[in-house]
Amino acid sequence: MKTIIISMLFCVTYLHAQTNYYTTTKTFYESGYTYQCDVRVSGFIALYNKSNTWNNIYPVYKNTGETFAQTDEGVELLENDTWTRSKRFSIVNEAFSTSEKQRVKGHDFDIIMYINSTTGTVDEVNFEFYKSTPYTTIPISTFRKIETEIKKNIWYTPTAEGKELSYIYYWWAQEPK
Repeated sequence: MKTIIISMLFCVTYLHAQTNYYTTTKTFYESGYTYQCDVRVSGFIALYNKSNTWNNIYPVYKNTGETFAQTDEGVELLENDTWTRSKRFSIVNEAFSTSEKQRVKGHDFDIIMYINSTTGTVDEVNFEFYKSTPYTTIPISTFRKIETEIKKNIWYTPTAEGKELSYIYYWWAQEPK
């Protein structure tokens, strides 16, 4: 009997760890911050701080209001640097617990930054992943850690062209290691 009860407790703990937090579009009211989860028809989930203002707004040139579109040749909006890539990856890796890393192994998710074109600081951070990936089992608090650490520890130097925009959009995909 004791063995059955212990086995049941392990099963309940395992099932709890597999909770899908992001099944429907909804707002999460957390301690000191609010996150929005948008579940798109395509199956992609957008997760972001409810106070973000750049969601679904294209960058425009400040002086004309004309929408910015990246060319095939590429327009450099940020100066090259030698440290932000490794620091960004480190921030994401450190935010995930060992068990969370195991759950998402083999899957990546998108981290999107909205960079202030005047100062080069990261003003906003969004996350995207597909509804059938294990990222749906990762709690808001993990994404919040990433957001706050990126805003605190990552900055860029905008190029002359970058400074002309309302903001600079920058993203990458990553599997936490």
